[in-house]
Amino acid sequence: MKSLICGSLAFDTIMSFQSRFSEALLADQLHKINVCFFVPEMRREFGGCAGNIAYNLKLLGGDPLIMATIGQDGADYRDRLQKLQISQQCIKTIETSYTAQAFITTDTDSNQITAFHPGAMTFAHENTVADAGPVAVAIIAPDGRDGMLQHAQQCADLNVPFIFDPGQGLPMFNGDELKQFIELATYVAVNDYEAELLTERTGLSLAQIAERVSALVVTRGEQGAEIFTNNERLAIPCVKVDKVVDPTGCGDAFRAGMLFGLTNNLDWPTTGRLASLMGSIKITHQGPQNHVLSRAEIDERFHQAFGYRL
Repeated sequence: MKSLICGSLAFDTIMSFQSRFSEALLADQLHKINVCFFVPEMRREFGGCAGNIAYNLKLLGGDPLIMATIGQDGADYRDRLQKLQISQQCIKTIETSYTAQAFITTDTDSNQITAFHPGAMTFAHENTVADAGPVAVAIIAPDGRDGMLQHAQQCADLNVPFIFDPGQGLPMFNGDELKQFIELATYVAVNDYEAELLTERTGLSLAQIAERVSALVVTRGEQGAEIFTNNERLAIPCVKVDKVVDPTGCGDAFRAGMLFGLTNNLDWPTTGRLASLMGSIKITHQGPQNHVLSRAEIDERFHQAFGYRL
């Protein structure tokens, strides 16, 4: 069965700042910032949460179905998806807009500052979940505001279990809207910063959120992840890497592991470990979609990391 991935397709312009943001910003002058970050390295990548998740899910042998909007400049992205044999059935071209664009600057501590132009993503609500046909599970990843609200409700109306993954789109919603997402969702996935913001805006603790869904997943970078399910807290270890190259897209790789586990009836400890592995594979490569591994290689790395096989 297919995994429906509702989210953005974007072009990422990724730049490297060869120092720390904290050394360039004065704590007592943050109210009047006028800073130039010198970035000697720059590249343009295929990105967007939906594209990144689908790419990683395809590596695992999953069947991703992207639901997204792309702009008048999206021909190169469509060509790439065709080569990857990822369905474009639910990708709509918006001829009056450019494809969403992210401009990401990363410092030496892997902190990131991002400027984002939504472009065609603003029209995400023009896609309809029913048009996807039968799917096993869906994910509502960062996308146009109206699209996220609409697709969550449509998944619930169609009894499609879905992961609510607000990501960097979380600030677009108020507390009541976030509570509604949680009530509709089957699973919630956030990083540690998003978890704090989610609890602050909704007034719900992590325990209270976990009571409302089948599983709450909180990623914590090098400290691994936590999965709250069935009144349990599962600690998921981080897979150590020799060198951190680029964190862009690691969260999306993690979510692809979640989707694969859910569609293949893996238990949560295994699903979490697979997700953690996918994030660790991504972080050792530049860009969100440049790591190339076979399913057999991923299985072997899983065995090396955790001592058992998928």
